[in-house]
Amino acid sequence: MYNKVILVGNLTRDIELRYSQNGSAIAKTAIATSRKFTVNGEKKEETCFVDITFFGRSGEVANQYLRKGSKILVEGRLSFEQWVDQTSGQKRSKHSVIVETMQMLDSRGEGGSQGGYNEESDGGSNYGGGYDAPAQKAYTPPPSYSKPAPARMPENNLPEIDINEDEIPF
Repeated sequence: MYNKVILVGNLTRDIELRYSQNGSAIAKTAIATSRKFTVNGEKKEETCFVDITFFGRSGEVANQYLRKGSKILVEGRLSFEQWVDQTSGQKRSKHSVIVETMQMLDSRGEGGSQGGYNEESDGGSNYGGGYDAPAQKAYTPPPSYSKPAPARMPENNLPEIDINEDEIPF
């Protein structure tokens, strides 16, 4: 079976960061995504609100850099949660997303930074089975974050052309 979710949207609330008994970070928030479409010539917009959970170092990074309204891309797996409501005693349930990879999409001028964080590169879980929280590691953010270098394009075998710069019309 394959369980993978990719969402792009804005956080609907600040991150709630807690720590488990073994010291692993658990960060919870929600994301709002929208879809624009046309029905009978009328433009409509549909918004979907989804709870998301970060574990380990990615939760600490999210808590440090993200706030309500931050634009983010998350990739993870869908999780089904069930519990009994303490006040009514009724069974409750919901779907949420366990984040495995995130990319911050805000520009620097909007209070965020643009960059990505992949829990798998920090020893996190893969897409199957349960989540194994990574060992805690010291993290020091770089003094000035810059975009990762673009992926290297494959070399092509085009011949070199010798052009004098004076011949270029611009």
